[in-house]
Order: sequence, then structure tokens, then C-alpha cells
Amino acid sequence: MTPAAPRLGLIRRAPDYRRLFLATLSSGAGTFLAAVALTVDVFDRTGSGKWVSALLIADFLPIIVIGFLLGPLVDRFSRRRLLIASDLARVGVFAALPFAGNATTIVALAFISGIATGFFRPAVYAGMPNLVSEDDLPAANSLLQAAENLTWMIGPVIGGVLLTAQGPETAYWVNAASFLVSAVLLVRIPAKRLQAGSIESRGHWQDLGDGFRLVLSSRALLAVLVVWNVVVLGNAAVNVGEIVLAKVSLDAGNVGFGLLVGASGLGLTVGSLAATPMLDRAGLRGGYAGGIALMALGFGTAALAPSLAFAVVGVAIGGLGNGMAVVCNSLLVQRGAPDALRGRVFTVIMSSNYVLLGLGMVVAGPVVDSLGARWLWGGAAIAFVLASITALVLTRGVAASHEPVASRV
Repeated sequence: MTPAAPRLGLIRRAPDYRRLFLATLSSGAGTFLAAVALTVDVFDRTGSGKWVSALLIADFLPIIVIGFLLGPLVDRFSRRRLLIASDLARVGVFAALPFAGNATTIVALAFISGIATGFFRPAVYAGMPNLVSEDDLPAANSLLQAAENLTWMIGPVIGGVLLTAQGPETAYWVNAASFLVSAVLLVRIPAKRLQAGSIESRGHWQDLGDGFRLVLSSRALLAVLVVWNVVVLGNAAVNVGEIVLAKVSLDAGNVGFGLLVGASGLGLTVGSLAATPMLDRAGLRGGYAGGIALMALGFGTAALAPSLAFAVVGVAIGGLGNGMAVVCNSLLVQRGAPDALRGRVFTVIMSSNYVLLGLGMVVAGPVVDSLGARWLWGGAAIAFVLASITALVLTRGVAASHEPVASRV
């Protein structure tokens, strides 16, 4: 395996990538801390699961809308300005939330934050290949994904501590500060470093269509679209069934649920870091299919686990595979799309994933109530097997190429 030190050395020798990495780390911590603070605040004010659902919809609905209607803006506008504006918008949202008088205001502000996040993530991954060499791109994605997964682990913990000690207002102010730190770091990246050049629009709807046509005509991009849509259906089943598996199937209570969540986060983080040496050995095609196969093995093992200990190991293995596969997703898109179209390609694929994730959660609820969590997770493992096979088929002949298709604009 490739030593970790050379990969971490990328942060030292590529100053603009380092700023983007640290900005993403700060922004990600704020995002996941916010998820806990907003959920608790809305539930404490209303005592209603419907309001919590409204909050979750307000969080991910903007991402769907952006991908299907506004994706060209990520390529047409300055990505640096878009990133900074997204961070400053979230600073404003979380500075306003301590003064929100009711749940309706909180949900409305969360919707604005969701719009900002919906532009931020695709702009980061679209611009990042311009900051590092082609040889360093796998390591750059690996480190960035690991940073996001680390914030997924620690953000909710910090949020829970702040909520317990000080209430949601303090958590909101900390969130605002995290996005401000991110914006300050991004200001120091030259605009031209995140974008190969200016793009002349052919009209918004034509620009939008260019992104969809490229995704459907490129084998690498189509692979990510199809494969990850199948994966997110399995992830929806895992997410919905996790608490039922812990508290009902395994009779492990809240502690058991926390251990499963923690094992998943740990697996994701380690998997992201392990992606680079895995790609060196197996190649992008083998690494992609292999990572998803590990998800099938891990969550299938957890579905059959006779005890919490076995389930925790299975979830960690599944998270490990997930972390590896997500890095492969980014590489396939970054290598398969030219800079001029990369932002809208990311938004199209992300939007499609969120649609399938939402539909999967809607279906998974009644299934877990009628059949139980073990059957639901078993179904998720089957979905991951199908996705792994599909990845092998669709990435044949494309994973070895580092050259994106020619720009169509």
C-alpha cells in the first residue's frame, strides 16, 4: 500500500489545494453540526415528526432543483465567487437562526442554506482537478473525501455537546463561524486556478442540455449515473433500517445504534484514505466494483449478524467499501468530463442520486415495518451486488483513460 505520508504531502506542496481542503473541512464540520442543531431545534419547538420531515426536505430539495435546472451556473460563473458566496450565504443564515421565532422561519432559512450547499459541493469537485496534477488527482480526492467523512463523524458529536451545554443558539453561531473561516480560505485561491477559462453561454436551456447529453453519451459518466443510483437505493434501505436493526433485531438499544453509526463513519473515513493504494493495485475499474462489492459483503454480514459485535464489524466493512467507491465516483466524473462541463455533470448526477435516495427512503419505511430490518438490509446487500456487477460492465474500457472527452461548448 502507498504510504500515507506522500499523500498528506500533497497538502503541503499544493497551497491552493490545501486552502480548498481546509475550507471543505471547515464547511463540512459546519454542515453536519448544523444538521443536528436544526433537527433538535425544530423537534423541540414542535414535537412533530412532520416538521422534521419538512426540514429534511428543505435541506436536500435545493440540490435536486439545482442539478436539473441550474447546473450550468457552476460552469458559467466564477467557481471561486460561487464558493465564497455559498459560504457567506450560510454565514448569514446561521447568524439569523438564533433570532428565528418559529419553526416556519427555521425551515425557510434551512432551505436557503440547502441552496448554498447545493452549489458548494459540485463547485469544489469540479474545480479541484485544476489545482493538482493528474497523477495527484486520486490522492487529492481521497484526502478530500476523508475530510468530509471525518466531519460527518465529529460534526454531530460536537453539535450534540453544544446543544446539551448551551442550546441551539451557540451551535448556530459556531456554524456561522465555520463557514466564515471557509470563505476566508477560499478568497486566497486565485479565481483562474479553479477554472480553465471563461465559458460563453449558448443560452441557459442549451447549456443545461449539454450537461445531460454528455452524461448520457459518455460511458464513464453513464456508469456513475446508473451504478450510484442503484447504490443509493441500497443506502436508503441501510439508513432507514439502521435504528431498527440496532434496537429491535439486535436488542442493543441506543448504545448499539450509536456504535453502528460510528462504525459506518469510521469505515467511510478509512475507506477514503485507502482508496489511493487500492487504485494503484486494482485500477479504477477494479477498485470501483470492488469497493461496492465490499459494501454488499459488509451490510449483508450485518443483516445476518447474531450479535452487535458482528454487526459493527460488518457495518465498518461496508463503510470501508463505500468510502473507496465514492472516491472512484469523483475520479470517473473528473476524468470523463471537460472542465467546461464538469460542474453541471456533477450537479446532474448528484440530483439524480438524491431523487433515488428520497424515493428509496419512502419505500424502505413500510418494508422495514412489515418485514424487519434484517430483510431490508439483505435487500440492500443484493442492490450493492447488482451495482458492483454493473460497474464492471459499464466501466470496461474507460477506467484506463485519463483524458476527458472534448468540450461541446
